[in-house]
Amino acid sequence: MQRLGDQAAAAFSRMAGRRCAEWRFPTAKQARIEETARRLAENQRRRAGVDDEDAWWASVLADPRAATNKPRADRTLAEIRSSELRVECLKCFRVVAISREEALRRYDGNSLWKLVAVRLLGDGCAQRTGRHEEDGCWPDFR
Repeated sequence: MQRLGDQAAAAFSRMAGRRCAEWRFPTAKQARIEETARRLAENQRRRAGVDDEDAWWASVLADPRAATNKPRADRTLAEIRSSELRVECLKCFRVVAISREEALRRYDGNSLWKLVAVRLLGDGCAQRTGRHEEDGCWPDFR
């Protein structure tokens, strides 16, 4: 009967084979083909005047899912059009919702949504860490 260590070594040698890492590295011919294809694609992009980053942003912004009327953290209350504003704590998962009209009554229309949300969650987080820097809610804007 084989010991457990011998069994594991035998199983490993059957799985690994002699050249276990060979698949990770392309051959010289494959590397030349990939380099040629990369150069051709780069030349085509240069001729078209399109940068990879520009093309990526254009496709992201053209996507209809990119258009949203969710309140972003950097918008003022006057710019937000949703009727209900919600903020959630990422630590204790407490959700605070306030209507836009109520928020405009309580705070100035030029107040940033981020600052208003922090103030709404300001009475303290249910999850205490004991460190002053980390205590308090971490807002997630919805």
